[in-house]
Amino acid sequence: MKPIFIVFIAAGGLLGTFLRYKMTESPLLYGVLPINVLIVNIIGSFILGLFAILSLQWSLDQKYALLVAVGFCGSLTTMSSFALETTSLFEGKQIGLMAFNILSNVGLSIGAVFGGKALMTVILNGFR
Repeated sequence: MKPIFIVFIAAGGLLGTFLRYKMTESPLLYGVLPINVLIVNIIGSFILGLFAILSLQWSLDQKYALLVAVGFCGSLTTMSSFALETTSLFEGKQIGLMAFNILSNVGLSIGAVFGGKALMTVILNGFR
């Protein structure tokens, strides 16, 4: 791997990590369900969807994919925190909330990728 690629991953990762920390440092609760992780997963997925279309349309260099997709979105979104919250709900015998957490994180994150792609497609087609 070229050293410049490491710099791009690290720069994106630093920004994404900082933003995730700031967004999750004060718990937001929906009943007993913490939704901070859900929010960062949806936002990161939406940004990734936007970027996926933008990078194809503009034929962006690989280093920008490393910056945005791998570095920024990879460090902003958090599978491990989602998994920990889910297992905590299971251990607390809150099976309904656990199922809601799984469905909302996975479903809304996938929906956000589709939404980001759709929005960027509309934006780019408007400029043609």
